[in-house]
Amino acid sequence: MNKATLSATALVSALTLGLPLAPTALASPSDRGLSRAHEPHRSGHSIPFTEATVTAGSDGSYTLNWKAEGVRRVEIRAHGRVVARGGATGRAVVSGLPAADRQWFRFDADRGRGLELADRLVRLSGTVNLRDAGGYRTEDGRWVRMGEVYRSDALDRLTPEDRAKLRRLGVRTVFDLRMEDERAKAPDRVPAGADYVVADVFAGSGAFQQLPRTPAEAERMMVDAEKSMVSGEGGKKAYRQVLDGIAEDDARSVLFHCTAGKDRTGWAGAALLTALGVPRETVMADYLASNTYRKAANDAVLGQLPPAQAAVYKPLLDVRPEYLNSGYDEVGTAYGSFDRYLKDALGIDHRELKRLREDLLVG
Repeated sequence: MNKATLSATALVSALTLGLPLAPTALASPSDRGLSRAHEPHRSGHSIPFTEATVTAGSDGSYTLNWKAEGVRRVEIRAHGRVVARGGATGRAVVSGLPAADRQWFRFDADRGRGLELADRLVRLSGTVNLRDAGGYRTEDGRWVRMGEVYRSDALDRLTPEDRAKLRRLGVRTVFDLRMEDERAKAPDRVPAGADYVVADVFAGSGAFQQLPRTPAEAERMMVDAEKSMVSGEGGKKAYRQVLDGIAEDDARSVLFHCTAGKDRTGWAGAALLTALGVPRETVMADYLASNTYRKAANDAVLGQLPPAQAAVYKPLLDVRPEYLNSGYDEVGTAYGSFDRYLKDALGIDHRELKRLREDLLVG
């Protein structure tokens, strides 16, 4: 095995389940600032928007898309002024906005409540997969607030500017889902004043200590890992810590992360969104988005490897529907229903679930 292969193998191990090899750096995207004041929970009419997204372009523009039921006019504001208008369905590209840590847009229709949205991806120098867990519509027509909960890859490469932006974003609690050796090799750099909480998903499992030899072994490793996240003692304790922390901390933002921000973090995000009532297909799309956000980094790893090795390691770098579905299948097998999983494994009963939804949902 040559030097390049060793380096890439080490990186693969660090990016997935924390296998015991030294990590290697990857290039990260450019900065974009972060800032948002939390929107207060207000009573009122339901939100007419069935779809609404903000997507940042590489040229500094923002593409806004929306659909709203039973309305005639939609106005979208940024920095206190109207930047787009349209009917019940629309698309607009907005450019030339003043510099901001994070660009927020207010979607308002001629009836019902409005939405405050930003691009989901938070671009920092030291991460490639830090994104907002909110901005999704639930099955009952409410929306998950943005600016409250964030999911990320490892924080060990954050620059001082990155940490300052996260502080302005309001991140005051960081949950680290990684194993002990991962934390020792690449300790987090958290925003000043933030509480740092270890929530080791695989604590005490003794698993994931060897690299797979075939693509099938790699796929089985990922499926088995997902099941362990659901029913393993470390997973139950870790995800209980995260959901409890989110439920109890309604005055500041929470961030949870692992190494790549896709597997352990992926189940944390899926469990949260499912608990909030987000449709399963939406949860799956959010989970699979790591393939998009991590594409450049993953391609760089695979490009260093001989084709046979790349075929083995690709399943470790991917997120795939069968991985997340194995977690849901384990919920059904071990607990019978997702509500029972929340209650029996994570200690979230009906009262606590209601509180969580009241804090994180609008509409």
